[in-house]
Amino acid sequence: MNNKFDLNFAYLFEEELINEINEIGVLKQFKADSTIIEVGDYIKSMPLLISGAIKILREDENGEELVLYYLEKGDTCAMTLSCCMGQTKSKIRAVAETNVELIMLPKEKMAEWLGKYKTWQAYILQTYHYRLDELLEALDTIAFLKMDERLFKYLKDKAMVTHDDLLHVTHKEISEDLHTSRVVISRLLKKLENESKIKLFRNSIKVLEL
Repeated sequence: MNNKFDLNFAYLFEEELINEINEIGVLKQFKADSTIIEVGDYIKSMPLLISGAIKILREDENGEELVLYYLEKGDTCAMTLSCCMGQTKSKIRAVAETNVELIMLPKEKMAEWLGKYKTWQAYILQTYHYRLDELLEALDTIAFLKMDERLFKYLKDKAMVTHDDLLHVTHKEISEDLHTSRVVISRLLKKLENESKIKLFRNSIKVLEL
């Protein structure tokens, strides 16, 4: 189906599973900033990320968003898996952080492959483990870090997931991701620049400490 898929997943799965994925998987592409999964959607397919990065967000009752974690190539989303298995509506929003390529797999195969392929079972369990760790880290960040520390961690995470220390992001976008005001973000960004941790440009930020 796609050489990128083989490069990212062939070492994880046995040949029989690779053949099934190549046979039934559907390749999809999304531009940066486009919504891949919306809150309230019924999930009919499970994504395997073969290139790019995806931001997973949670929305409160007032429509305010908070970044939970990022997905990189080779990943899938534990929240999506839960919705597939439980046939429930999505509780998260997935947004393309960069241009993204996905292989979409029908949800009917999720349970079947758990019993059929040991490598698939290991992959799913590892995915839940990684995402749980990231959710706990997100909770710790909100509960225990000061806002300037949260902001700097957010910038570093964003740089690492996009593999680019020059971030093309506005103060408004950051404030929405971190669930705070643009005025606070602007003030803290200037503070981080004075500490030589970042360099501010018009509509972009260079992370100096990674």
